[in-house]
Amino acid sequence: MTFHFLLLLSRQGKTRLTKWYSPFTNKEKARFTREIGNMVLNRPPKLCNFLEWKEYKIIFKRYASLYFVVCCDRDDNELIVLEIIHHFVEILDRYFGNVCELDLIFNFHKAYYILDELIMAGELQETSKKTVLRLISQQDTLLEGGPGEHKVDL
Repeated sequence: MTFHFLLLLSRQGKTRLTKWYSPFTNKEKARFTREIGNMVLNRPPKLCNFLEWKEYKIIFKRYASLYFVVCCDRDDNELIVLEIIHHFVEILDRYFGNVCELDLIFNFHKAYYILDELIMAGELQETSKKTVLRLISQQDTLLEGGPGEHKVDL
């Protein structure tokens, strides 16, 4: 199972986070984001969360005011992708404490850190929520200059 990209879109169509795992030009990325955003946002809520688009499959899930959208190969299992999306949302929830759109806007770099710990090169890297949260916590400690920081007096 390989992800080609992951998008987080608001209900208003604003892109909140993008991660590209396959090589596309900037023009293609902008066009894909616009096309997929229109398809997902205009889709009636009672229809399924899977779309066939070009030679790919689009799988999305709405949580509160955000749409989590993944593009993968047509032969990938949709339910596993939905589980990975849910897994990502649960980790964000635990880290931010009931995550909201503003958390992702003001702490987008932390959302990218979490995503990078979870998914690498379009493949699920870590399945343990505790491990991801522990690694992010260690990274936060390093960035804040916590224990183990070596300061040099000049």
